[in-house]
Amino acid sequence: FQPGDHGSTFGGNPLAAAVGLEALNLLTEEGLVEQSAEKGEWLLSRLREIRSPLIREVRGRGLFIGIEIDPELASAREICLRLMARGLLSKETHEVVVRLAPPLAIDRELLAWAVDQIREVLEELENVRKAS
Repeated sequence: FQPGDHGSTFGGNPLAAAVGLEALNLLTEEGLVEQSAEKGEWLLSRLREIRSPLIREVRGRGLFIGIEIDPELASAREICLRLMARGLLSKETHEVVVRLAPPLAIDRELLAWAVDQIREVLEELENVRKAS
């Protein structure tokens, strides 16, 4: 490795290692892995209920979710920018996927709000497409 080639949240020194161990303890003690699986299943089911020609597929594991967009109909980047303007951060990946990675401690109310924002942005883009 050369400097700048690789980064690590919890690497490199005893303090960082101690913080990493505590993070693992919190994951276990607070059941965050199980919560992520349950919340992710709920979120995936809600996202899959969105009927939009812009969506090719919704996939994920836990709260790490990708919404594949049909590139002939919309841009994943445009969707991410519109979501950001509404206060929802996402990441365009591989040019066609809107990636969601919310915090493990997120509550259902915020997840429901996120689904609403995604649905509304997709509807906006569908209307723009129909108008042109």
